[in-house]
Amino acid sequence: MADTTIAREQLKSIIERIERLEEEKQAIAGDIRDVFAEAKANGYDVKTLRKVVRLRKQEPQAREEEEAMLALYLHALGMAPDFDVSGGAD
Repeated sequence: MADTTIAREQLKSIIERIERLEEEKQAIAGDIRDVFAEAKANGYDVKTLRKVVRLRKQEPQAREEEEAMLALYLHALGMAPDFDVSGGAD
């Protein structure tokens, strides 16, 4: 019986901690929205800011790989200027 009580209290404690963290997460998300709203009011493009934040989280090698793939796909779709993949000058 004591084990059941301990397990119940432990479970309740875990749930309450998760709930508190969820509340904090919502508050932080609200703060982030406020910062983006401030940036927008100052003339910054929020969509671009979000992308910059996402890119800064990446390792440089991963970011370079993603940018190279994007350039390749845009080129294949005719959406980017031609580039010399050989590295030589014409």
